[in-house]
Amino acid sequence: MPLNGGMRFVVLGAGAVGATVGGRLADAGYDVVLLARGAHAEAMARDGLRLAMPDRVVTVRVPVVTDPSALRYDDGDALLLTTKTQDTSAVLDALPRRDAAIFCMQNGVANERLAARRGFETYGVVVMLPAVFLEPGHVDAQGSPYSGLLDLGRWPHGVDDRATDVATALSASGFVSAPEPRVMRWKYAKLLRNLGNSLEAMTGHDLDESALDVVRELDARARAEAEECYRAAGIDWASDDEWAARRGMQVQWAPVEGRDRRGGSTWQSLARATGGVEADYLNGEIVLLGAQYGVATPVNRVLQREVAALARRGGSPGSVRPSDLLAVVT
Repeated sequence: MPLNGGMRFVVLGAGAVGATVGGRLADAGYDVVLLARGAHAEAMARDGLRLAMPDRVVTVRVPVVTDPSALRYDDGDALLLTTKTQDTSAVLDALPRRDAAIFCMQNGVANERLAARRGFETYGVVVMLPAVFLEPGHVDAQGSPYSGLLDLGRWPHGVDDRATDVATALSASGFVSAPEPRVMRWKYAKLLRNLGNSLEAMTGHDLDESALDVVRELDARARAEAEECYRAAGIDWASDDEWAARRGMQVQWAPVEGRDRRGGSTWQSLARATGGVEADYLNGEIVLLGAQYGVATPVNRVLQREVAALARRGGSPGSVRPSDLLAVVT
């Protein structure tokens, strides 16, 4: 019997984030359906989702659907959108109905607009959730002592009973979650922290101190461009002090079954050779703001362009020298 009195969670994209959220909700007794594709969907349908955490491993067996148009959901259900942003439109357009509540558990700030444009009752979710998905059917949820922090609210602002109910369910399933009436303010703050995803993916982690200095310089310049764009556009964002106070020590990275951290979401896309990355909606969001408000964004433009080119040619993570990126920028 679902603990939440009947609300079902339909996870649209059971990758690292989606499988962690869906797996933990199901393990806590909630009714969950996973949307996935390819070998990952086949493995979960056959053997269940193996979700490894720092303190334990669970195998979750829930319905797995491969075609969004085949999903069935009721008015009281919550759709959890956890695809990469480049896949959002295709998933939304394939859903059988739009009179539903959808929670955008994704990086960037574009997904809410895409969902609201199609008539969904839209909520934003700030995602701080270290997880790795590199093998079909297996996901490492590396957050400790909580698997992630998932504050949420209505888009563009406000909270309601549904937001409170979903936050309560997440809090009962191993996450930190609270209703947040100014959720986009926090999502813009998270975007600043995701501008380095493309940089990490291209340059990797096996760097000497000189190369690390270049990475730090590029990351700082990308963020400075973003903050200048925010100010020009009149966009408010949560300060670093607010961010540190909210996260605290609640979500820290921890090894899972002796495995170290591999890399973030863009790194994982390159490692799985998916052919695409979400940089158009991370660095590209800053490039767009720069074009709209007359702010130069050379670092974000280069990071966006170069990581997309690397993904298209099937390049591996860590195959670009930081000095080469700096040379292109300057």
